[in-house]
Amino acid sequence: MIIETIRKRFFLLAAFLVPGAAFAQASPTSADIYLGLRKLNVLGSVLYIAAHPDDENTRLLTFFSRDKLYRTGYLSLTRGDGGQNLIGDEQGVELGLIRTQELLSARRIDGAEQFFSRAFDFGFSKTPEETFTKWDREKVLSDVVWVIRQFQPDVIITRFPTTGEGGHGHHTASAILANEAFTAAADPSRFPEQLAYVKPWQAKRILWNTFNFGGNSNTITNDQYHFDVGGFNPVLGKSYGEIAADSRSQHKSQGFGVPRSRGEALEYFKQTGGVPLGNELFSDVATDWARVPGSDDVARQVQAVIAGYDFLKPQQSVPGLVALYRSLKGLPAGYWRDQKLAEVKDLIEQASGLWLEAYTTEPYAVQGDSIRVNLVLNDRLGVPMTSKAVSVASFDTTWNRALAANTNVTVSKTMAIDTNMTLTQPYWLREKMSEGSYTVNDQTLIGRPDVEPALTARFSVTVAGEPLVFTRPVRYKFTDPVKGELYQPLSIIPAATVATGPDILLMQKGEKTAQQATVLFAANRTLSGAVTVELRVKNQNLSTREAAFSLARNSSKSYPFTVASDSRGQDKQYSYAFAHVQGPQPADAYLAMRSINYAHIPSIRYFLTDPLTVLNIDLKTKGKKIGYIVGAGDKVPQALEQMGFEVTMLGEKELARANLKGFDAIISGVRAYNTDEWLNANYARLMKYVEEGGNLIVQYNTSNQIGPVRAKIGPYPFTISRNRITDETAAVSFLKPDHAVLNYPNKITGDDFKGWIQERSIYHATELDKNFETILRMNDPGEAPDDGSLVISRYGKGFFTYTGLVFFRELPAAVPGAYRLLANLIALNQKKEI
Repeated sequence: MIIETIRKRFFLLAAFLVPGAAFAQASPTSADIYLGLRKLNVLGSVLYIAAHPDDENTRLLTFFSRDKLYRTGYLSLTRGDGGQNLIGDEQGVELGLIRTQELLSARRIDGAEQFFSRAFDFGFSKTPEETFTKWDREKVLSDVVWVIRQFQPDVIITRFPTTGEGGHGHHTASAILANEAFTAAADPSRFPEQLAYVKPWQAKRILWNTFNFGGNSNTITNDQYHFDVGGFNPVLGKSYGEIAADSRSQHKSQGFGVPRSRGEALEYFKQTGGVPLGNELFSDVATDWARVPGSDDVARQVQAVIAGYDFLKPQQSVPGLVALYRSLKGLPAGYWRDQKLAEVKDLIEQASGLWLEAYTTEPYAVQGDSIRVNLVLNDRLGVPMTSKAVSVASFDTTWNRALAANTNVTVSKTMAIDTNMTLTQPYWLREKMSEGSYTVNDQTLIGRPDVEPALTARFSVTVAGEPLVFTRPVRYKFTDPVKGELYQPLSIIPAATVATGPDILLMQKGEKTAQQATVLFAANRTLSGAVTVELRVKNQNLSTREAAFSLARNSSKSYPFTVASDSRGQDKQYSYAFAHVQGPQPADAYLAMRSINYAHIPSIRYFLTDPLTVLNIDLKTKGKKIGYIVGAGDKVPQALEQMGFEVTMLGEKELARANLKGFDAIISGVRAYNTDEWLNANYARLMKYVEEGGNLIVQYNTSNQIGPVRAKIGPYPFTISRNRITDETAAVSFLKPDHAVLNYPNKITGDDFKGWIQERSIYHATELDKNFETILRMNDPGEAPDDGSLVISRYGKGFFTYTGLVFFRELPAAVPGAYRLLANLIALNQKKEI
């Protein structure tokens, strides 16, 4: 069981060969090329700034990018790491990786560019003051300034105001930082270390995109500057509302699927800085070639290419584009000259029908091994062109080969992967992070949205007499029997990896006990020789050695270790696995490799040291069998198993068929009543189970746009609010200190609420029926006490509990008090109240 769990958690062996999500290589249409040509005469840029993935106004981004043809960017200060996850059990860094890819998927649809700061989403914050206690304000401000100086927007727009109407401390903080950066980016004395790469930049103005989110959150007034963004684009065959809906619906982990809209859609704005707004958003801003000295003839050249463009024969525009490219090369280097030069080069490639591809038939390249790379060129429309060279990493071939019309030219090369070649790791995860931000020391990486490609191919091609260099990331290409030809990112991985299991070993404090842990050693290339495998636990020498060791590529071996409880009584300690292979090709393994696969985003891989947490606590449990109703996804069942319970996962069919009397308690996973409409059909069964002596424990459900509660929950009425306690150190008072939940089988004290992470509780119960008892009282600083985090009622012979306490965060974080309190909730029907 442990080994299988490790295999599921970490991307090992055959899992490489069955990727989840995948994507096809982009292939621009004649309509895309036409819009690209028109964009060449638009020299305006706008940067949208907010706090999280899904904060952006995709309809406005789409309008700017697809209608006005401005260079459009979105700076999300965080990657959404602290949010909730509707589609799986990933949290924290892993959720941030998912939401990063969701944003990139959204940008591929709406046409904007994506940027991030180093700020970490540590969870809901009620005020900007609280936010800045965890974010290094100057550090995050420097990142916003850096992106502004790089992107050079004419106009900056914030999603939220500085005055708090955004409702989330991160939201308000993002507006505060954006307005500070608006001024700081133009000041050479601010963050002068950046000036080795960029110049100070003063945007013309900054505005707040006011909103009406319903309820009391209407910040729109009729006297605000506004315009319609709901138009229809006949070239694309869609309205901007339709495109924006497809973009926003990429935020699947947040349940943000939205319907496509058509018709008028007004956006409103309130200026917060800069040159006063005139009749237009870009008033007093030159958005044409007049802003580039010496470019008098460029606009005419562009217009001539547009006038002669043939949708059926786009290749006829190549000579004009090449002439335009040469004209731009002759201008002095500068922001818009360089930007348009890159756009023209892309258009030459697209209009000529040139196909360039770099791929492997393996999903990964292993340090110390080799991989075969295939480079393909095809002059599909017969434009006169010559291939001068192709190269990737250490492979470089120089030739002078004229490309025949619509004929594939393939170069294949088996390349050695050096043992020191950099692993494919998201750059923001390479260094240990601080509480409120990632550590990125390379200034040039800050702001970049994604991991750098493992390998990049260069194609030197002369098109219509002009030498050009195009690049392609080397990707893993395969054919799915259902979906057809697909691509995935290629990763460079180590020769071997190690993973531990289970995540947490629970030990009874004060007793001499031992439990089994497992180290799974995986060979990513053939390994042989002598191997030493260690599980490094403090004060314990746990290692094993094989003198004659051999492991084939893509295979693994498990090594069991017996871990004893800590006689010194330490509550928590961490252990790590390490392996060393001595032989013809030595290898060290100290990293685990994690894979995240969903159908709407490319596969994600990253590396981490995989700690096994040894938790020595005073924990007593009552009962044996737990039924767990699957919700949106969490890791509570694994924690229950570590506590010694037998856990049966209950889906729709299992719940309908199971003998519920056989469970000492039934626990619903997080947001089960949001995601599982079929719970309605089982309401009567569950209530009968409680009435006859059962124990139903319902973890939090939401009351927001993620989805309404889809089924009845408890035996008596109550309402789920948006109330929460975000201060994980908030004092907790016991309203009923004699209640069984605080006394049996574990005596709960204030110490049990020490060491909690991110928050205390979310989505509290309110408007309670008189049959409910409130157990705990807590509040965030400056707020009134709230009693809705844990409510319990008797019903017949049994118990019903609703709790917003974030067990789903605390249990995987090995917080002792969370285990003890959950054990007491499970034991409610095991003994009468004291």
